[in-house]
Amino acid sequence: MSPRKGRANNDPSAVETATVTALTHTGEGVVRAGKTIFVAGALPGETVTFRRTRTHRQHDEAELIEVLTPAPERVVPRCPHFGVCGGCALQHLAPEAQLEARQTELRDNLERLGQVTPRTWLPPLRGPVWAYRRRARLGVKFVAKKGKVLVGFRERLAPYIADVQHCDVLSAPVGDLITPLAGLIMALSIRERLPQIEVAVADNAVALVLRVLDPPSAADLEQLRAFELRYGVRLYLQPGGLDSVQELGAVGEPLAPGSAALRYALPKFEVELEFKPTDFIQINGAVNEALVTRALELLELTPNDRVLDLFCGIGNFTLPMARHAGSVVGVEGEAALVARARQNAQLNHLENAEFHAANLATLPTGPNAASAAPWLRGPYTHVVLDPPRAGAREVLASVASLEPRRVLYISCHPGSLARDLGELVNELGFTLEAAGVLDMFPHTAHFESIALLSSPAKRKGRAP
Repeated sequence: MSPRKGRANNDPSAVETATVTALTHTGEGVVRAGKTIFVAGALPGETVTFRRTRTHRQHDEAELIEVLTPAPERVVPRCPHFGVCGGCALQHLAPEAQLEARQTELRDNLERLGQVTPRTWLPPLRGPVWAYRRRARLGVKFVAKKGKVLVGFRERLAPYIADVQHCDVLSAPVGDLITPLAGLIMALSIRERLPQIEVAVADNAVALVLRVLDPPSAADLEQLRAFELRYGVRLYLQPGGLDSVQELGAVGEPLAPGSAALRYALPKFEVELEFKPTDFIQINGAVNEALVTRALELLELTPNDRVLDLFCGIGNFTLPMARHAGSVVGVEGEAALVARARQNAQLNHLENAEFHAANLATLPTGPNAASAAPWLRGPYTHVVLDPPRAGAREVLASVASLEPRRVLYISCHPGSLARDLGELVNELGFTLEAAGVLDMFPHTAHFESIALLSSPAKRKGRAP
């Protein structure tokens, strides 16, 4: 009898054998045995035994029992918690093979969803595969039955915090602080009212933001301050929303906003960016620097060019571009990030960069659009897009109306990228010149991509 929908199949005799044909976008092995089955931990080309655990209308989920014929790319996971902790999905696949899988997924998405193929495939960008993650959100849970606090990522198949002592992908020294943090929180009076820790590793400091649902006691503050001093980190408390984040004050004194900003540098462009510990920054610093370098190479900016940078954040691309272009206009939906971007322009003495706050999901249209959003007036020779996972569909028509010579699209989701590139090419007349992957998140199922498009104006030989 088949397991009921959404329920585990506990029949120990229901063991099946099959060959894995592909990987899903979440890193599970794909078995086609009449119905598609996703087997976590299985790799393409392997013959495996498995047991179905959950059934759905379109597919089933299964647990891996044994690898009968391993793939040549299979490696021993470095982390002893791999398979339980949900922070990583592909540690059992060699890094080179992970990169090949990402390239295959990007190609398949572009061809199948977007019906586009680039003229040139860019070589992949990569960096360190361990101790690379400078931004993370760690869960925290006091487990009374175990008599201890757990700190880490959630389990792969359950909503619980994985019981880990160390993390190999978190940037130093945070990967080694999992156990000390658990011990610290265990000793606090608010241990049951502290659900998460935001991690931000800057060039000049390691910031840990503790989400506190109740105020810490005087004794708690002493413990927190001692932890700061012992491990050389900077602690923040977040009692409410993002605007409530404050740096830990002196022992026994009220909390006050910190005065020393977090910073990271892009030395090749003589740019340094300041950010708050909860701001979005790319999690892999080395790959981010390589990404900015490639972006500038593809754009081929000159002092006569004017660039529009949409979804600009704190200026990660805007300010390096300002070193090469005549002027750059950055637009971002979050006002706090726009303020940070303006501060960063001043910090770097860049007077040719300006920033605007605007909701890029609801752009004004019609003859009065430029009045409502003056930055839409142009002219622009180049446009850069770096949207969230949902993509940039709402701004594509506006981008096309500006008739830029080049459009550079940086994406963290191959599906939304393929959809948007399909519209830019097949409906708006652009040409997809180049595309490639960025190994921003090794050992996970996520990756970033970059794509360069040329405008119809350039192809027809018209002036920009």
